[in-house]
Amino acid sequence: MIFVTGATGFLGHNLIPHLLNAGYAIRALVRPSSHTAFLEGLGVELAVVDDISNGTAVHRAMSGCDQVVHAAGLFRFWGDPAAFWRTNVAGTTAVLQAAVAHQIKRFIHISTIVVIGKTPAGTVITETTPCYPQEPYQMSKREGEQLALAAAADHGLPVIILRPGAFYGPWGRYAFNRLFFEEPLRGWRIKVDHGRHITFPVFVPDVAQAIELALTNGRPGQIYNICSQSFSHNEANAIISDLAGIPYWRLHMPTPIVMNLARAWTAVSRITQREPFYPINMAPYVFQDWQVSAAKAKKELGFQPTPFAIGAQKTLEWYWEQEILKGRS
Repeated sequence: MIFVTGATGFLGHNLIPHLLNAGYAIRALVRPSSHTAFLEGLGVELAVVDDISNGTAVHRAMSGCDQVVHAAGLFRFWGDPAAFWRTNVAGTTAVLQAAVAHQIKRFIHISTIVVIGKTPAGTVITETTPCYPQEPYQMSKREGEQLALAAAADHGLPVIILRPGAFYGPWGRYAFNRLFFEEPLRGWRIKVDHGRHITFPVFVPDVAQAIELALTNGRPGQIYNICSQSFSHNEANAIISDLAGIPYWRLHMPTPIVMNLARAWTAVSRITQREPFYPINMAPYVFQDWQVSAAKAKKELGFQPTPFAIGAQKTLEWYWEQEILKGRS
């Protein structure tokens, strides 16, 4: 049985059906406040725990499982650094300690390519690229990775780390989905630095594919980038515009204006305690070039990413089916 954390999130909504279709039995770690109707509808066994950092509760919930997919994580462009640390570091610590105690046979740790932080100019990002995380989310996820690798080195836990790119696809409405799908289709069509920067999307069902492959083909102690094609913001906008039937144009926003607005919004958020429309911590994601190689995952895992045009079409169809966005006329 696979013990899965993060089962009710963006990835979980795509991962759980995938693993069930592959024949795996699943026990999902959930909070009392989690929306679990879709898990219950699929017949997934639930383990309710008040907080993922509660080591005793996580240990008890994992009993009887032989593999772990640790996909839980707090991802936002804004928030209290302590909250990122509690989920992404203390939570990871609790899950790792339980896995060691239960002698788990395979531990898949879901990290992120953005642990790289400051991207090297003119260089393709591989699994050996040095990490210089710049903001609380990136720093907490990098610490989680190091904890997982330490558990492998010190306790022999068979850890495999997957670093996905920027999620897009069904069941998500944040980050890439919001910036490249929702905003343009609602009429908010802007671009920064003339759309020349390189983005690094991954279709979330492809991450589910990679997790299944890692359970059988992954080498313990290894890190794998899980990403599709890297391309410019302009290319992403053009593909989505074609598929959605909207104009290509995007209003160019000069970098100083965007950065000053982000700083102002972020300052106001300290008073309102609400995430700003464009937080300053979003800057590394949109003003850097993320040229990523997934060659290692393709070679060792057999990973086959979905072409962006196909993934984008499926994403738009989900938005239209859910009536979140109007379909093309």
